[in-house]
Amino acid sequence: MTHSAPRERSRRGAPAPRGPAAVAALAAAFACVLLLSGCASNPTDGWSTASSFPSGYRTVAVPVFENPTYDRSVGYQLTDAVVKEIQQNTPYRVTSEAKADTVLRGTIREVRRRELSKSLATGLSEEMVLQVTVDYEWVDMKTGKPIVARQGFSSGGTFIASRPQAEPIDLGNYNVVQQLAGDIVASMQTNW
Repeated sequence: MTHSAPRERSRRGAPAPRGPAAVAALAAAFACVLLLSGCASNPTDGWSTASSFPSGYRTVAVPVFENPTYDRSVGYQLTDAVVKEIQQNTPYRVTSEAKADTVLRGTIREVRRRELSKSLATGLSEEMVLQVTVDYEWVDMKTGKPIVARQGFSSGGTFIASRPQAEPIDLGNYNVVQQLAGDIVASMQTNW
């Protein structure tokens, strides 16, 4: 008959936890303490769980971005992407200009295609970038003053133009529009 060593007991009489599960539980508890201690009610005191968007506004109007370039569809695509980004990632509701607290207006200044690489075999463009440059401003409708204004704000979307991949230029349009929309809406946050 073999006798096993008595299990170590904690101060309250329960067996002390051991092994990887105990380490994982201890690490999780420590992470929770750090996370909770890092949150502050005032953003200037440290980390905050409060919204980083200005709190004095509830609605935003987003008219179609003006587009004097020959790539007419980019203005409509960018406007649609900005509206969706605002709806998904901000506390604001998108509405008409007549009902809005603020308005986000923009103008597409330039749409350029640049070659990033050529095929050594054919000399044709392989990878291309579609670069879009915009000017925009987010304006308080009561005061008429800009909350955020940017000139020459640009982003690019890449696509592979040659075979065998031969991605359509629409993929470059989609990439650049999504990137620009995310960057524009991110710029609506309070400055740190």
